[in-house]
Amino acid sequence: MTEESLTFFQYSTLNDLLTVILYSSQSLLATVPLLHHINHKNREILFIQTVGIGGNVVHYFITGERPKTKFIELKRLSGEFSFVGKIGNDAMSVYVPILELEQSTFNFP
Repeated sequence: MTEESLTFFQYSTLNDLLTVILYSSQSLLATVPLLHHINHKNREILFIQTVGIGGNVVHYFITGERPKTKFIELKRLSGEFSFVGKIGNDAMSVYVPILELEQSTFNFP
């Protein structure tokens, strides 16, 4: 995959980025994209990668700080979210792991 084959979508809020995860988890394939965290050029970035008809898309949000927990609990019905330390037992929530990356070949805009 080359940099030219990637499309980058920057979201203005974390909630908007998590909405992509929520809708992906409710699709026919029921896949939950992995949420990655990286410090890139002194910016704390949370991102996911999806594949669509037009190719590979990197959805990202620049956050003010490094995540303090390893999971986000995302409520399926309301879209509300909270940072949590572990996977819970709420069947109506999606528990999204936050994976820490040391480096990436993505050159975020």
